[in-house]
Amino acid sequence: MKYILASASPRRKELLAQAGYDFEVWPSGAEEKSGGTSPAEIVEELAALKAQDIFDRCLPSRQEDFTVIGADTVVAYNGEILGKPADEGEALDMLAMLADRTHQVCTGVCLIVWRGGQKYVRTFHECTQVTFYPVTREELLAYVRTGDPLDKAGAYGIQGPFAVHVKEIRGDYNNVVGLPIARLYHELRAMEDRWERI
Repeated sequence: MKYILASASPRRKELLAQAGYDFEVWPSGAEEKSGGTSPAEIVEELAALKAQDIFDRCLPSRQEDFTVIGADTVVAYNGEILGKPADEGEALDMLAMLADRTHQVCTGVCLIVWRGGQKYVRTFHECTQVTFYPVTREELLAYVRTGDPLDKAGAYGIQGPFAVHVKEIRGDYNNVVGLPIARLYHELRAMEDRWERI
């Protein structure tokens, strides 16, 4: 089975590679609009949009079976979705709001499988609770000046220098990085098991 990652995220690419998947990278250009009202609904809808975009582009040129993996991650605090900061000032505001508090990181995943001329779709999400230690303004400013927060939802990367401020994680660590790789593996395996019984 050939896998296609509908994302340019280096973190998602790294997680898939570590898990031993052979995959291509086709970043989706789908417009990221969602009518969802909760973080879980939003990430599932956006992941499905990305996966469908790449599936539609791949299908005409593919003779073999393949699976498209679409994913989207958001950070939420008190029901507010925190996307990627527009600039350093917004990054500072986000991090100051999250310091000494618990927030939620949700990743939606959509799997679209083309197998034997049939299409199968499975969409799910994983949410992880992350708690930060208190962080001084000077520490926040120093981190923001590195530029690391600017391409990350919620203005931080848990696998980067801001990890020193993470007090507790309840749930899947890799989900916070950008892809719940263990859940992905087991979802794919469950789909394979169902095909074997058909």
